[in-house]
Amino acid sequence: MKKSERSLTALEIARSADIKPIVEIAEDMGIPASMLDLYGPHVAKIRLEALDLVKDRPKAKYVVVTAITPTPLGEGKTTTTVGLGQAFGHIGKKATISIRQASMGPTFGIKGGAAGGGYSQVIPFESLNLHLTGDGHAVTAAHNLCSAMLDNHVYFGNELGIDLHNVSWRRVLDVNDRVLRNLVVGLGTQQDGVPRQTGFDITAASEVMAILGLTTSLQDLRQRLGRIVVGYTDKGEAITAEDLHAAGAMTVLMKEAIKPNLLQTLEGTPALVHAGPFGNIATGNSSVLADMIGIYGGDYLVTESGFGADMGAERFFNIKCRTSGLAPDAAVVVTTVRALKAHSNNHKIVPGRDLPEALLAENPDEVRIGGENLRKQLENVRKHGVPAVVAINSFPSDYASEHKAIREIAESMGASTAVCTHFVDGGKGAVELAEAVAEAADRPNSFKVLYPSEAPLREKIEVIAREVYGADGVDYSPLANKQLDSAEQNGFGEFSLCIAKTHLSISSDPTLKGAPTGWRLPVREIRASAGAGFIYAIAGEMRTMPGFSRHPAAERIDIDENGEIVGLS
Repeated sequence: MKKSERSLTALEIARSADIKPIVEIAEDMGIPASMLDLYGPHVAKIRLEALDLVKDRPKAKYVVVTAITPTPLGEGKTTTTVGLGQAFGHIGKKATISIRQASMGPTFGIKGGAAGGGYSQVIPFESLNLHLTGDGHAVTAAHNLCSAMLDNHVYFGNELGIDLHNVSWRRVLDVNDRVLRNLVVGLGTQQDGVPRQTGFDITAASEVMAILGLTTSLQDLRQRLGRIVVGYTDKGEAITAEDLHAAGAMTVLMKEAIKPNLLQTLEGTPALVHAGPFGNIATGNSSVLADMIGIYGGDYLVTESGFGADMGAERFFNIKCRTSGLAPDAAVVVTTVRALKAHSNNHKIVPGRDLPEALLAENPDEVRIGGENLRKQLENVRKHGVPAVVAINSFPSDYASEHKAIREIAESMGASTAVCTHFVDGGKGAVELAEAVAEAADRPNSFKVLYPSEAPLREKIEVIAREVYGADGVDYSPLANKQLDSAEQNGFGEFSLCIAKTHLSISSDPTLKGAPTGWRLPVREIRASAGAGFIYAIAGEMRTMPGFSRHPAAERIDIDENGEIVGLS
């Protein structure tokens, strides 16, 4: 039987697209070919000199796409970002989108790539989801160079007095590999180094990746890399990459990676794809530099933040915007009927298995129960003074009564709504959303961050815990209290705050759905990302090196008899 067009995979759809030369896409943004470093006909890096070229142009409206708390079903946030960017073209407006780069760990694991999906995706598909222009490899190399120089310094006498029991700098690799989480290095002969315990994180969790996402220039990158804290002396004094004389060489390795990557959507909307910091322990947002260029590329710049509004959007508002100086004009909160039903906690959903029949039955009351999560995430956006639009990512199994329930929740929170079918219809399936976002972006804007930079670190933690997560307060472990004092003493008190917690709940407990109340945030550890300019407070057990599932996507990815990639999703 002939394959229906609707059953085409994302990769097949991408390969059938009418892809334009990337120089034409750049011209649509007002960026001449002289500002591009080409990686073939359809991918380019934008030179940072383009910032001087565009800085006097009118700024686009700045729109952030966020979501409710993620469920195993997925809400389609990247797909919505792409669909919205394409939809602006259908209402006579020019848009640019900005998204994170794919990590090869999830690409070969369960999650898959980061290109969007269906008829709302960024192309070329294979390039985006695999190596792209090599930025991830540059981050890996720069990070591990610093690791090697640290151990080399210790081997040759440890002149800086680094406490080997208080080394915070690990190594990284862009593959899921659980056996690398905890290691002892330096085993063997005396010439093989000084034994100590360490481990690997995934590259997306590297502070170098977080720095790439937040830097504003090559010189700023150099300074940030120099401020990286690799460990401490036995007196608690911070040792930096600058102390190791590693920062200069690290910057050299990052010299090309700092340039934002330019691709396009299926409908020719410019797509900036740059940086991929972890959403659990870092900002979970694409780069400041990409947005600083994209903000001058048309009428709207649509950027995506990781996970729910309590995580990626909170960090977008309080870390990324604080760094870039850009203020958002509107926020899109993506939701689905199925995901809100999942937040009712009435269904057991297992990735890879068929959905429970009860989940697909008409039940607007269940949507309203799970809708408490949507209500809280809209409140989180509103606390930052930004108008919100709820994007209902529609599925054929939805009922009109369930969409009505979502509209009622949104209206009660002062947000507008739009039903979207961009996965199957591309940009025209998100026209209602584009019109609602355009209207919201024209409203009076009172954007604000939640805390001043000069506030004490504990006060910043309390503000996020109470205001964003809905906690009754914060409980610090003795270690966390000691580390907070050390951070203040080392001059990190004015840093932004990034709380590392589960993305599966607004709370710190992944089993709590909806909008939990009556709980306290446990902070067990504090770490300084001095180069990135934030402190992260760790609440619960956080995995910075994922593992594969029993049957990862890597088992299905292959090359066919024609040399074409198959199984990539």
